[in-house]
Amino acid sequence: MTPDEKEAREKQIADAAYDLLKEKGFGGMSMLAVARKAKASNETLYRWYGDKSGLFAMLIARNVDAISDRLDQVTQARDEAALIELGALLLELLLSPRAIELNRAAAADPKNQLGAILAEGGRGRVFPRVLLFFEGLRAEGLVRQKAQDAASLWLDLLVGDVPLRCVTGALKPPGADARHTRATLAATRVLILCG
Repeated sequence: MTPDEKEAREKQIADAAYDLLKEKGFGGMSMLAVARKAKASNETLYRWYGDKSGLFAMLIARNVDAISDRLDQVTQARDEAALIELGALLLELLLSPRAIELNRAAAADPKNQLGAILAEGGRGRVFPRVLLFFEGLRAEGLVRQKAQDAASLWLDLLVGDVPLRCVTGALKPPGADARHTRATLAATRVLILCG
């Protein structure tokens, strides 16, 4: 199988898994059901992902990979405009329909294992880039506090309880304009508080 064929097959599997997550939740989704829906063999799924948790980790990785190039481009600049763009990009990632389904699955997990997988594959891959970006802002003199503290505060201001409210259905995921407005407010506030 060529890399392109494997990527196409993994996309089919991911699409099938998301459809089943939305329809049945993580508990009701089986590897066999995903394989059937994706028209793949059950053996392929187990060979590639090990189990449902491994499949869940792949879904998270694909979600982050979808914005990785844009994330790398945004974090090259070291100014307020880049901080706003970074915030809007992270909100796009965190509030996408697929991210909401992943968070719903993690929240409903009675064994509390999916949350750790989500944290490692999501925040664990993204936060180091955010931290590096804030170290650059500190080097430019835009932030005076420790990069770790400023980055954590910014994420709190940016994200708040919006993903939780979207996961529970209390809030419709905000559109691009609302995400940009929220990113602008978070950038302005963190630069005032930490600058």
